[in-house]
Amino acid sequence: EYARHVYHLYVIKVNSNNRDELQKYLSENEIATGLHYPIPLHLQECFGNLGYKKGAMPNSETIAETGLSLPIFPEITKEQLSYISDKIHSFFKK
Repeated sequence: EYARHVYHLYVIKVNSNNRDELQKYLSENEIATGLHYPIPLHLQECFGNLGYKKGAMPNSETIAETGLSLPIFPEITKEQLSYISDKIHSFFKK
């Protein structure tokens, strides 16, 4: 009762051919998005000493190529959620 969940990320998977276009479209409609871990951890330079190569962790690599973080925060309104949802829906109806 003393606490509420603090949402951190809301990530959707978008076909890698459409992700950048969707991100641009949402930006044009004043919806901020993010790419969290666009380079999988095992392929980042700081972990190069571990010796992992592309293909070693296909799930992580797929998420890096297809993940798009949408706005999420405790004060987000139902109207804002509807607006975001409607814009995503309209993008894919094109």
